[in-house]
Amino acid sequence: MSSIVRRARSSSLPNFLAWRALGFRTICSGGLGIAPSSSPPASAGIKILESFKEEFEVGSRVVTLETGKIARFTNGSVVLGMDETKVLSTVTCAKSKSPGDFLPLTVDYQEKMFAQGLIPNTYMRREGAPKERELLCGRLIDRPIRPLFPSGFYHEVQIMANVLSSDGKQDPDILAANAASAALMLSDVPWGGPIGVIRLGRIGGQIVVNPTMDELSSSDLHLIYACTRDKTMMIDVQAREITEKDLAAALRLAHPEAVKYIDPQIRLAAKAGKQKKEYKLSMLSEKTLEKVTDLAAERIESVFTDPSRGKFERGEALENIGKDVEKVFEEEGDQESLSILPKAVDTVRKKIVRSRIISEGFRVDGRHLDEVRPIYCESHHLPALHGSALFSRGDTQVLCTITLGAPGDAQRLDSLVGPPKKKFMLHYTFPPFCTDEVGKKLGLNRREVGHGTLAEKALLAVMPPEEDFPYTVRINSEVMASDGSTSMASVCGGSMALMDAGIPLRAHVAGVSVGLVTDVDPSSGEIKDYRIVTDILGLEDHLGDMDFKIAGTRNGVTASQLDIKPAGIPLDIVCESLENARKARLQILDHMEREINSPRDQQCRLATLKYTNDALRNLIGPMGALKRKIEEETGARLSIDDGTLTIVAKNQAVMDKAQEKVDYIIGREIVVGGVYKGTVTSIKEYGAFVEFNGGQQGLLHMSELSHEPVSKVSDVLHIGKYITMMCIDSDVRGNIKLSLKALLPKPTSRPEKLPVVKEAVSVETSSFGEAVASLPSVVEPPQKSKLAVPAVVIRTAVECDEAEKSSHVDKNTKPKRAATVKPDRKLKSTASKQTVKEDETLSSTATEESRDDCGETLTQENKLNCTSLENNSNIVSSSKESPSISARKLKIGTEMTAKVHQIRTHGLVLDLGGGIRGMYKFEGDEETEFEIGDTLQVKCTSFSSKGIPVMALVDEEDV
Repeated sequence: MSSIVRRARSSSLPNFLAWRALGFRTICSGGLGIAPSSSPPASAGIKILESFKEEFEVGSRVVTLETGKIARFTNGSVVLGMDETKVLSTVTCAKSKSPGDFLPLTVDYQEKMFAQGLIPNTYMRREGAPKERELLCGRLIDRPIRPLFPSGFYHEVQIMANVLSSDGKQDPDILAANAASAALMLSDVPWGGPIGVIRLGRIGGQIVVNPTMDELSSSDLHLIYACTRDKTMMIDVQAREITEKDLAAALRLAHPEAVKYIDPQIRLAAKAGKQKKEYKLSMLSEKTLEKVTDLAAERIESVFTDPSRGKFERGEALENIGKDVEKVFEEEGDQESLSILPKAVDTVRKKIVRSRIISEGFRVDGRHLDEVRPIYCESHHLPALHGSALFSRGDTQVLCTITLGAPGDAQRLDSLVGPPKKKFMLHYTFPPFCTDEVGKKLGLNRREVGHGTLAEKALLAVMPPEEDFPYTVRINSEVMASDGSTSMASVCGGSMALMDAGIPLRAHVAGVSVGLVTDVDPSSGEIKDYRIVTDILGLEDHLGDMDFKIAGTRNGVTASQLDIKPAGIPLDIVCESLENARKARLQILDHMEREINSPRDQQCRLATLKYTNDALRNLIGPMGALKRKIEEETGARLSIDDGTLTIVAKNQAVMDKAQEKVDYIIGREIVVGGVYKGTVTSIKEYGAFVEFNGGQQGLLHMSELSHEPVSKVSDVLHIGKYITMMCIDSDVRGNIKLSLKALLPKPTSRPEKLPVVKEAVSVETSSFGEAVASLPSVVEPPQKSKLAVPAVVIRTAVECDEAEKSSHVDKNTKPKRAATVKPDRKLKSTASKQTVKEDETLSSTATEESRDDCGETLTQENKLNCTSLENNSNIVSSSKESPSISARKLKIGTEMTAKVHQIRTHGLVLDLGGGIRGMYKFEGDEETEFEIGDTLQVKCTSFSSKGIPVMALVDEEDV
C-alpha cells in the first residue's frame, strides 16, 4: 500500500484521477478508506423570539412590560422598564408539596454592578452575599404578594428579581415588585393578584408620583404603597414629622396611581399567560375541626379569659390541652386528624380569641382595646457607654446602646442608587433567649434587618443636620424579652439612648403597633365588623389580621409599616388606625420625657481640626504606622479626610491625650489665650524656652512662672519637663510668650509672716539666690513719690571705684558682732571684697525681681517710685526705726550698727538706717544662725558697681 501511495504522489495525474476524485479519503493510521461525498453545509436558520409588550404611563413616566424574549424556561418572567432602568423578575414553583404547614415563599432581589457599567470593588471582583438593601427590597416584594396565595397552598415558590440596567434616577425596588406581580400573573401558580406598587414624595407641599432619587433627597415624605384594585396590601413610610391628616391624604392619592399598574398586567396575562394549574391544597377537614372544638374549646376559652396568666403560662396550658386531645385521637387511631392536629388547635384558639375581642371588647391580658401596657423607662443604664437606655412595655423589653464614631466610621453602601455612605445606623438583634428558646445565631436575618431599618427611619427624622453634628452614630437594639412590637420598643429605647449620649434631638420619638380583628362573611368575603387593637401582644399579632407599626413625635409621623394577613384591608380602616396610634404614642412620650427630656452633657468628645495635607501626611506616617500608634496608645479614633482631622474619644481625658500627641507631631494654629503643652528645652536666667505645637518655640519668662515671685527659673523648671501653659502674646515676628501662672488660681490672701513695716523695702539680690517675694505680705501698691528730694541715693561706678581705692581694709580682721548677738552663736568669717561680677549679677537680678514685685513692697506716707527700678537703682525709703545716717557720709571703713532685715540663702540684707540697705555675704561653711531683727556691728568694705554697700562683720576685739 505504501508503494501505491508513493507512486501516486510522484506521478502527475489529472485531477479526476486524484485520491479525492476517486472517492478515497485521507489516509489515517496507515489505512485507506473511501471518503464520503462532500456537500456545502446548510446555513443556520433564524430563530424568531415571540415577545409581548404592554406600554402605559404612570406619573408622567412611560412604563413597559415585556415577556417572551428572555428567561423563556421560567414559569413566568417579565422585564419592566422605566426610562433606562430595567428589571427582570422570574417565578418558579416546585412540583411537589412542601412537608410543612406554611407557604415556603422565597424572594431574592439582586443588584449587580454591571447594571451601571462597573466592576465590583471587592477582592474577587464579583458580588458576594446579599447586602442589607437587597434583603430589604426582597421583603418589600414579599410583603404585598404573600397574602394573595390561596390558603393551604404549600408548594415552594421562588421569585427572583435582577436589575439589568440602571440609570441611577429611579429606585429599581418598585419596578421589581410590579414585575414580580406581572410574572405571577403569567405563571400557572394560583395567585389572587395582580397588585400595583407606587412611590410618592412630597416637595413643597405638593405630592410627586415616581420621584427621582434627587427629588427624594428634598422630600419630606417617602411613601411606598401597594394595593389591589380596591384594598390596601402594604404601606411603608419614611417622613419628617408629617401629620396623620396629611399622611391619610397621601395614602388616598397613592391608591389610584398604584391601580394604573393592574390593567396592563391583566392584558399581558391574557396575551402570554399560562393556564392556572390545579394544585392540591392542604385544608382542614370539617370533621376534625368539629371534634377538636368539642374536646378543647371550653378549656381554651378558660385560658384566654384569665388575665392573670402570662405569656408562658398561657402557652403551657395550651400545650397541655393539645396533648390531651392528641391522646384521644391516638386511642381512636385517627392518623389523619393527628397529622393536622396542631393546625386544628390553632384554628380553634384563633376563633375564640377573635370572637371575644369582637363581641366583648376585651383582650387576652384583660386590657381594653385602646389601652397601652405598663411602661418602664431607664436612661443611662450603662454609664460606661456613650449612651444607653432600657425600655419595657409590658413583657417586651429592649436595651439600646449608642456608639459614636468619627466621620470615617460611616457605613459604605455599594448600591446602584442612593447615597454612598450612611452615618446613622440602627442594628436590631433578636436572640433566641428573648423568647426562652434554643437556637443558633447565624448571619444577617431578614426580619432583624427589616425591623432595624424601620426603627432607623423613625429616628433619622429628628437627628441634627450633619453640619452641626458630624458624628457617626450606631445604635444597637438588643431585645431582652419579646411579647409583641419589639421594633417599636427599639424606637422608644433608641430615642432615650440618643439623648443620654448628648445628641441634640429635635424631639423624642415613640412607636406603637396597632392591630385589627375582623368578622368576615364567609360567603362574600366582606367585612361585617371589626375592632382596632392598640399595642398588640405577640399572640394578638399572630391571631389578628394586621400589624400596623407607627412611630413619630408629638408633631407627626416619622415612619410606619403595614403588614397584613388577609387578602387586603379597606383603606378607610387603615386611616382610622392612625388616630388610635397617635393617642397611644402621646402616652408613651409622657413616660419617656419624665425620664429624660433633654440631651445630657456629651461624655464622648469629637474635635475637628483643619491642617494642610502635608501636615496630615506627617501624622499618618509610613503605611499609617504613626496614626495607628496614636490610636493604640490613647484609645481615641483618628479620621482623616481632605485636610480635616477628626478625633473621637469616649471621654475628655482620652481626648486630651490624643490632642497632645497630635499637637506634638504637627501642631496647630497658635491662638492667644489657647492652652498648650510642651517640653522645656533650655533654661536661661530670665526664663525658659519651651518646645510645643509640633516644634514651635516659645519664651516662658520667669515672671510668668507663678503668682509668687521666683528667684531662680531652675527652682521651678528643669530641662525635659512636660508642662501645660497658655499663650499670652504673639508678635508679628513670630515670637511667642507663654505663661504658667495664667492657668493657676490667683491667691486671695497670704499669711502674715512678719510685723507690718511702714517703710517701703526693695532689695536686690543675686548671689543671695532668693527673690523679693519673701518680703512682708502687707503691701500697698506703688505710687510715684511726691517728695521734693528723692530718697534714693545713686552712686556712679566712678565714685564707688575711687572710694574703694582710698580704703585700706584689713581682710584678715575678724569681724565682731554686737552685744545683742546670742552667746551660743559662733561666726567665723572674714570680710571679702565683692567682685564686680557679683555686683552686676546682684543688681541685674534685683532689678528684674523688683519689677515683678514692685506692687508688693511696703511704703510709709511717701510711696515707692517704680521708675527707679528701670534705672537699675536701689529703692530706699525713710525709716523711723533705724538710726538716721546720711547716704553721703557712708564711706568705706565706716562702722555702724545694723539690723538683720532679711535672711537669704547666701547672705543677709541689712538695715543700715536712714532707709539704706546693705548686703553681707556668707563665707563657705559659715554658720547662718541669724534671726530677723538681730543687731550686728558691721563695717562698710566696698560698694558694688550699682552703689550697693557691701558690709563685713566687726569682731568684738576691734570694737
